[in-house]
Amino acid sequence: MNATLTALVILAVGMILGAAVTALVVFAISSRQRTRIQSSTTLPDGARAVLQGMDEVAVVVDNSLSIVAASAPASVFAMHEGGVLPDDQLRQLVRAARRADRPEAATLRLRRGIEPRLVAARASVITPRLTLIVIRDITEAERVEEMRRDFVANTSHELKTPVGAVSLLAEAVASAADDPDQVRHFATRLGAEATRLGQLTSRIMHLSRLQAADDLTDLRDVSIDEVVASAIESQALTAESAGIQIVRGGVRGAYVRGDVQVLTEALSNLVANAVAYSPAGAQVGVGVKVADDVVDIAVTDRGIGIPESEQNRVFERFYRADQARSRRTGGTGLGLSIVKYAVQRHGGEVVLWSRPGRGSTFTVRLPAVEGPLPGEKPKKRKKNKPKKKLAAAPTPAEGVQP
Repeated sequence: MNATLTALVILAVGMILGAAVTALVVFAISSRQRTRIQSSTTLPDGARAVLQGMDEVAVVVDNSLSIVAASAPASVFAMHEGGVLPDDQLRQLVRAARRADRPEAATLRLRRGIEPRLVAARASVITPRLTLIVIRDITEAERVEEMRRDFVANTSHELKTPVGAVSLLAEAVASAADDPDQVRHFATRLGAEATRLGQLTSRIMHLSRLQAADDLTDLRDVSIDEVVASAIESQALTAESAGIQIVRGGVRGAYVRGDVQVLTEALSNLVANAVAYSPAGAQVGVGVKVADDVVDIAVTDRGIGIPESEQNRVFERFYRADQARSRRTGGTGLGLSIVKYAVQRHGGEVVLWSRPGRGSTFTVRLPAVEGPLPGEKPKKRKKNKPKKKLAAAPTPAEGVQP
């Protein structure tokens, strides 16, 4: 009996010890798992500081798509630490990266406030439970690239028209060699197309220089009277043949700092447009006003006007509000673009007021400078001063009228 009792006691003690060891092993394993899970939801050392120093939008999310950390710029897309990833497209990108266990990238449209933005987003898994999302706003870059593509396509199209016409007219001249009247007719048209081609290439080169050059080279104190007189004179013959009178009004003796040739060409383009879009017998006014150290030069016509829906586009390269009239007058669609960039290079702006059937007023606004004393030559200046903020432009009813 004693031996049997002893064996039972030993067996019971062994079972108790076995259960205790098993419990300890299970506890150790579960503790390790809890530690691993907890550590996988903790950012690596220094990661939060790196995020805070980033200029791009970056967030770290866990498996529940809660934001664990975020860079400061992420707030513009409504992403904050402690919040939930707000956009379904970003959630799908995170899930795709986790399924594939490799970085995934996509071009998405996200809302920044109420404004849609085009972004390049990339999701990368950094721990078993954490994913890093980096978002780069490419809206402006895409817009510039689209403008470049449009410019190349439009330039090719615009050059193709006069080049093709010159080729056809040259063939017509050759085939009509025995008919002097036909030769003269085709030669006249050939000269007109050649002139149009020359104007187009010249304007493309001029616009490229305005956009590419760092500084205007021939700066001096420019008399607005000189610029206005030259612009009106350059269009006098065209206006006379169209039965249109150009009237000069406003103050005299105003000066701005700039390149007289660039400013004259810009104003000449505005006067030429006003003449081209005015009916026979109408007047085109050029008025000058000086207020609050700003010179306003307004070119007003009583022509067809520009619909409000198109007013934001008239300064685009090759854009024409009236295609048929532009073709008849030989317009290149570059004149207003040249005006825009020329005025911007002088620290100014161009303001448009227009109503269909009532006409249009283009107002060039430039910082004024003090003119030279009587008998003193205009001062030459090598560099532009910082741009001065301009006050709101007057409407035609407020007084910049010829």
